[in-house]
Amino acid sequence: MAKQIKMILIDLSGTLHVDNTVIPGAVEALNRLRNANIPLKFVTNTTKESNNFLFNRLTRLGFDIKKEEIFSSLVAARKLIISRKLNPMLLIDPAANEDFEDLVRKDEKANAVVVGLAPDKFHYEELTKAFRLLLEGASLIAIHKARYYKKSDGLALGPGAFVTGLEYSANVKAEVVGKPTAEFFKTALGDVPPEEAVMIGDDVKDDIAGAQVIGIRGLLVQTGKYREGDENTITPPPTKVCSSFVQAVEYILKNEI
Repeated sequence: MAKQIKMILIDLSGTLHVDNTVIPGAVEALNRLRNANIPLKFVTNTTKESNNFLFNRLTRLGFDIKKEEIFSSLVAARKLIISRKLNPMLLIDPAANEDFEDLVRKDEKANAVVVGLAPDKFHYEELTKAFRLLLEGASLIAIHKARYYKKSDGLALGPGAFVTGLEYSANVKAEVVGKPTAEFFKTALGDVPPEEAVMIGDDVKDDIAGAQVIGIRGLLVQTGKYREGDENTITPPPTKVCSSFVQAVEYILKNEI
């Protein structure tokens, strides 16, 4: 079945690495996929760093990745802001600012609140400023609504809790642009039919359920944010549950999906 796979979508954080630690065997497994000549795209909800920052981190870790293969929720959010000519208040990490700084018109009032993972900005004063803008009619855009993510010292709150808090207090609904939205996955695939694609990731809802909704096969890895029993929380269940990215690659190359 490997010959029928025309695109492999690969999550990054928790699947290939956790912070600056490589998942054991992931570099070599990625090289094996390269040698199989299957087109790859790295799809990520990471919002703590710009695409340039992320690309440099991954290459330093030893991964053979091309910058144009990275499709992030930051890219999707930027396209949305440009298309609607929005002037955003950014609740994102400073390391991601370079993807948006040319879009902020400081001499005009913000008409959108854009939320990513921004630990240093998730405090009362900044969230209240965002809340007041929403009350005045600003749009609420969630780069993603992840519940939590994996850090080197354990699981940590994702932006979902803060987006939900703003939704509740301002009585608005956020527009989500990253995984698990169907539009995100369709854009990542381009012209490749979903049934000819595979998604490998550690988040059972954002990576696997989101991909499978549009017909992409989902391989859930038991690294990163994976917790025991995650595979039983979605319907249909993952196509395969894999101990790590290494085993996911084995399944693909052995035609076992």
